Amino acid sequence: MIRETTATAETIEEAQKKICEELGEDADKVQFEVIQQPEKKKFGLFGGNPAIVRGYIEVTPLMCAEQYLTKILKLMGIGDFNISSEETEDGAVITIQGDDVGFIIGHRGETLDSLQYLTGLVANHVDNEYFRISLNIGNYREKREKTLEILGRKLAFKAVKTGSKTSLEPMNPYERRIIHTAVQKVRGAISWSEGESLQRHVVIGPDPDYKPSYNRGYKKHSSNFNKDGSYKRPQRTSGYQRRQYTEEHPQDSMFSTFEDDSDSSSVRRSINERPDTSLYGKIEIKKSDESI
Repeated sequence: MIRETTATAETIEEAQKKICEELGEDADKVQFEVIQQPEKKKFGLFGGNPAIVRGYIEVTPLMCAEQYLTKILKLMGIGDFNISSEETEDGAVITIQGDDVGFIIGHRGETLDSLQYLTGLVANHVDNEYFRISLNIGNYREKREKTLEILGRKLAFKAVKTGSKTSLEPMNPYERRIIHTAVQKVRGAISWSEGESLQRHVVIGPDPDYKPSYNRGYKKHSSNFNKDGSYKRPQRTSGYQRRQYTEEHPQDSMFSTFEDDSDSSSVRRSINERPDTSLYGKIEIKKSDESI
């Protein structure tokens, strides 16, 4: 959108000054085009032409939004404030900074949302195309988004655990979208919107199609029975181990330790060969020459 005007004056500088005053912009933001150069009168009596200058500016939705905000904030009695903007793919984010701008947020951001809505209407009347305006004061939007994400996840887990649904307070479309996104990350919970216009709100409840798996996260224990129903004897991994008795070792017991057979036999043999040494548990009977 182009805003333009034409001014006539004795000099080009005076014509440019008139144009800036009419457009309400500084000289560095206005494009000038000289239509007619000024000519002085001959002998101060004959001829002469004034300077005719055309001035124009390209009006963007963001520019209109900033001008509207500046005017509204001054009417609200805010003297010291600063407006900065950052363009996005489908619009712009306008941040208001100042010492006494906190009251613009209002109760749960209601005043800020209303001002954002009006600013968006002004911006969308420029090119008759959708231009999304988002207003922010300090980092209020970031804090509000974190709060809504935590609330959505908390109520989603509650719905899965108790099987009941919860209705939230009315919210704008942006905040409802944050709640829906947070609930989608919780398995077994769903969310939907109810109500009309200003009473539209989010409801969080359990997913009726969700089937929980109760064995999830637990290690499956092995059975102590064989497929035919007989008891499965656990395999020994320590202590004594049963082995088959053979005729090759008649002196061995049916039970033995994990020591090597050859070593244990040599130890027993060396002990038995010593007449003055007895085995543990062996009772020596002393034979007497005299009869009782």
